[in-house]
Amino acid sequence: MNWDDTTDTPAPERLVGASADREDQAVEAALRPKDLGEFIGQEKVREQLDLVLRAARARGATADHVLLSGAPGLGKTTLSMIIAAEMGAPIRITSGPAIQHAGDLAAILSSLQEGEVLFLDEIHRMSRPAEEMLYMAMEDYRVDVIVGKGPGATAIPLELPPFTLVGATTRAGLLPPPLRDRFGFTAHMEFYEPVELERVIHRSANLLDVEIEADGAAEIAGRSRGTPRIANRLLRRVRDYAQVKADGIITRDIAGAALAVYEVDARGLDRLDRAVLEALLKLFGGGPVGLSTLAVAVGEERETVEEVAEPFLVREGLLARTPRGRVATPAAWAHLGLTPPRPSAGNGQQDLFGA
Repeated sequence: MNWDDTTDTPAPERLVGASADREDQAVEAALRPKDLGEFIGQEKVREQLDLVLRAARARGATADHVLLSGAPGLGKTTLSMIIAAEMGAPIRITSGPAIQHAGDLAAILSSLQEGEVLFLDEIHRMSRPAEEMLYMAMEDYRVDVIVGKGPGATAIPLELPPFTLVGATTRAGLLPPPLRDRFGFTAHMEFYEPVELERVIHRSANLLDVEIEADGAAEIAGRSRGTPRIANRLLRRVRDYAQVKADGIITRDIAGAALAVYEVDARGLDRLDRAVLEALLKLFGGGPVGLSTLAVAVGEERETVEEVAEPFLVREGLLARTPRGRVATPAAWAHLGLTPPRPSAGNGQQDLFGA
């Protein structure tokens, strides 16, 4: 099973949120695969990364720097640990927000051992001075430590042992080109197909000593938003329901009943997602409607609707962002079992009153 844990992510407020809380991190540590052979999904990334690591081992050299991009919960941290394990090297874990000054980065780099893997999560959030120091460290294995201030400042070169930097980011577009170009291998993590998530769920259920039927795993996988971390979280909640309300065996009916209690529907939408869609359809006839107006109708902040609910709705083809505002797609009407209003004869706009 493959999940990402992060170093500074707050507890998720939603069962289908992709960020990890402390419970997630504890469970993931126990279930995390130890090598590429155990890693499920991301076939192309695994194949390419295997070649990079095997070639480095054959040369007796450290592996090239690796950049992993993709949504939270897809396995970036897991792959960083696998890289270290495959290379037989220790791993150091930190995050971009934790490195606010060049001195913070210099302290970490100067303490690395030869061949060690440095995992830098959310690398796009690192401060600019530290980022510029990282350029030289990645390319020349050297950093210049500035001693003193003003005209009397002196740059002292500090040689570093060869190391492998594994950077992870959810927003690769925010990385400056000079930093991206210094990674020898770049991979983008894709969302998982339901059949891959079923394999993830069966593996986790086995490790957690949970009895689950094939149709039960399929039901959970279909509601997991293509994300292993969410599949893992839903599995634990369904396990709890099965132990309290049934005989402990997870079937399709048990999984469906459990996730209905937690308000996660058949496509993985939760209360917030459905509230956005219902407001868009019932109050505004499917749109177009402005984001601020839609947020007021839902009773949420504008940023919550835009950054928390909309990405998945857009990816599922239920909502479209247009220059005129948010618009519901035919799939949204069908998902909520509603009939779209007939176009008016005059201007082709939707008649909100069905006349």
